[in-house]
Amino acid sequence: MSVTQKKQSHMSKTYYDPADLRKFGKITEWSEELGTKFFDYYGKVFEEGALSAREKSLIALAVSHVVKCPYCIDAYTKDGLQRGITKEEMMEAVHAGAAIESGATLVHGVQMMNKYDKLSM
Repeated sequence: MSVTQKKQSHMSKTYYDPADLRKFGKITEWSEELGTKFFDYYGKVFEEGALSAREKSLIALAVSHVVKCPYCIDAYTKDGLQRGITKEEMMEAVHAGAAIESGATLVHGVQMMNKYDKLSM
């Protein structure tokens, strides 16, 4: 393999292996009780309720971006497509998540301003 091929091969790899998403269920192997309880809870959360499974999928997609989980982004993009969520709805949800995340960051600027005022008196 040439140096260029090795570089290209290395560059195409990422820290997150998309194949690992399929292994998620294996977390119960190292902690059966807690893993099982998590998956029971997770399944219950995404059942139809006051919110539809479609709405929950859209929320999960937005949150996936805020917490920056590539596995969740992949999973809920696919889930959303299967539930008929449009690309425009997906992007709007991502923007809603981004707005909340950036607002939460900026509102902490008030803490900085208060501390600055206190220290500079």
